[in-house]
Amino acid sequence: MLQQTRVSAVIPYYEHFMTRFPDVASLAEAPEQDLLAHWAGLGYYYRARNLQRAAQAIVTSGAFPRDYEAIRALPGIGDYTASAIASISFDLPHAVLDGNVSRVLSRLLADATNIASTAGKRNFTAIARNLLDAGQAGAFNQAVMELGAIVCLPKNPQCLVCPISEQCVARQTGTQNNFPVKIVPRKSVQESRILFWAERDGHVLAWQRPPESRLMPGFWELPEREQLPHLGPSAKIGSFRHSITFHKYLFEVWRVSAPSDPAPCQWIDLARLKDLPVSTVFRKAHRVVSAPDRRKATVRAAPASLG
Repeated sequence: MLQQTRVSAVIPYYEHFMTRFPDVASLAEAPEQDLLAHWAGLGYYYRARNLQRAAQAIVTSGAFPRDYEAIRALPGIGDYTASAIASISFDLPHAVLDGNVSRVLSRLLADATNIASTAGKRNFTAIARNLLDAGQAGAFNQAVMELGAIVCLPKNPQCLVCPISEQCVARQTGTQNNFPVKIVPRKSVQESRILFWAERDGHVLAWQRPPESRLMPGFWELPEREQLPHLGPSAKIGSFRHSITFHKYLFEVWRVSAPSDPAPCQWIDLARLKDLPVSTVFRKAHRVVSAPDRRKATVRAAPASLG
């Protein structure tokens, strides 16, 4: 859950998830819809599926693996996670490399290698391995990660209380704010889209992404023109913004009349939304619709994109 997600954001999801799946067996045998519903809101849903696949592999083998290669082979486990588990749980001599560690090493050596590049990862991985105290790998890795998390901060590093400031080349040369060097090419994409809200008898019309979908398979979404090409007069209810990595969306929510043939959509009970794997966009749209001053939208001419 902590992959690309802040600790403060993860905690309530973690507690909710662990209440439902308290052990590896309950996670391994959970229906996918239940799994996704308890992950909804965290994003990057492939993580939930990998987590379940790893649980299933552990149940099949009868125990959690105890060597690096076997840990690394579990679905969803990369070099960093495998090294962290191997060193912290089993004290195996594997150095970790995450953003915090890269920052510490970059400043320690005043190394200007781009930490966001493949060459940078190889460079700092090699440095981490050379510095690792193999006799107490778990404690060493945790110390360096914690140093980066609470002292060697991205901005305004706390050099005055840093236990290795005398060995830090960047600190000694007054260049600590110049490191690490991180160059990531970014191109922001902005897009406007329209969501259709068709409601009757406490149900809303929605469609479910197929199992083979590249993005969020199994999740429920509100229909757009692609799903419901033939609609009558509409009323704009409201709008909201949503960002995914470098994509910035403006979603408008329009109330529409229920079509005589809703395929490929289905009527789903609004009271069950909290138990279904519903996309964050769907949930945001529901909040827009549920706002007291928006329950009754004034019918007006549909925009050109609604045809």
